[in-house]
Amino acid sequence: MKTICVISARGGSRGLPGKNIRQMLGKPLIVWSIEQALATKEIDRVVVSTDSETIAGIARDAGAETPFLRPEYLSSSEAGKFGVFKHALQACEEYYGESYDLYVDLDCTSPLRDVSDISACIAQFHERRKNGVDGVFSICEARKNPYFNLLETNEEGALKICKKLPGTIVRRQDAPAVFEHVASIYALAPDYIRSANYLLDGHTEGYNIGSEKSLDVDSDFDFLLIEYLMKRKHGLLI
Repeated sequence: MKTICVISARGGSRGLPGKNIRQMLGKPLIVWSIEQALATKEIDRVVVSTDSETIAGIARDAGAETPFLRPEYLSSSEAGKFGVFKHALQACEEYYGESYDLYVDLDCTSPLRDVSDISACIAQFHERRKNGVDGVFSICEARKNPYFNLLETNEEGALKICKKLPGTIVRRQDAPAVFEHVASIYALAPDYIRSANYLLDGHTEGYNIGSEKSLDVDSDFDFLLIEYLMKRKHGLLI
């Protein structure tokens, strides 16, 4: 079994410019994910997909490989992640002249994950693959529930519950379970990446990473909050 891990990192960011290489606890943010990937025994090759020479240099210094620069059409804020998967898979297969049994993506804005989470997500994929599962990605229980406390407006502007069931849900515990898509870990079959156009096109399932590890950096507030949690995690709080 040969597993490739690709960490995607655009040079630009609307929410927080330069976030992928912003210093967090003494190292660029992306380095946390690179080090986690390198420490995961199931992963054979760690590649960074970026359009930035600066990010590529930092990635190489941290031990990752950068066999290509991402094309411009996949480097804007409008570019979808699945297209990045497709490009990286094909580019790596062509560059290294090898095929892969598993494609893993780690989002570089999610440093709160543990190596054990990556291994567990990979293990879940292999266990469920024999039942036809195309991929496993990180989720957590949603903080808000569309059957209970998520609202939308109708034509008159009145607030209504997003998803209506027969009767009225008066306790969150009585609402159907819903989950947040956590942009942290993706374990996907290469054939699925080649044939699909969207993460949920096929049979994908969730690895529950838990709410405490579900946060990702997309703003200054996110960065400060995650930095605090990282300090607590690594015993750096005074």
